[in-house]
Amino acid sequence: MRNIITLSLILSLATLTAQMTPEEVVQKQLESYNNRDIDAFMSVIDKDITVHEFSNGAITIKGYDDCKAVYANLFKESPHLHSKILTRTIFENKTIDHEFITGRKGSSTPIELVLIYEVAQEKINKITVIRAQD
Repeated sequence: MRNIITLSLILSLATLTAQMTPEEVVQKQLESYNNRDIDAFMSVIDKDITVHEFSNGAITIKGYDDCKAVYANLFKESPHLHSKILTRTIFENKTIDHEFITGRKGSSTPIELVLIYEVAQEKINKITVIRAQD
């Protein structure tokens, strides 16, 4: 009986201390994005998040509050927002998604992007956005 209790305690502690992988963090962010759930979305965003344009290195979002404002507004203006992952590549702490986004700000024109998410301590701390050239 003592062995069963000890094993149960060990399994419970292992579950409590299990961390999400970088891919799981990004998947949670994607599901929250598709549900337009700002609180769940922000739960995996680092306080010092930066979002960069790949083409010129410009920072388009800096910090948690800026990120929350941008995405809360996007979710509000996009009742049919949805991102479909075309491909996903995992490389160490990076998750690289090729995404097909529809319903952005009510637009019927889909957007195709590649996003590089960098994760540390179960939070996305950097996103680099690669856009198709016109």
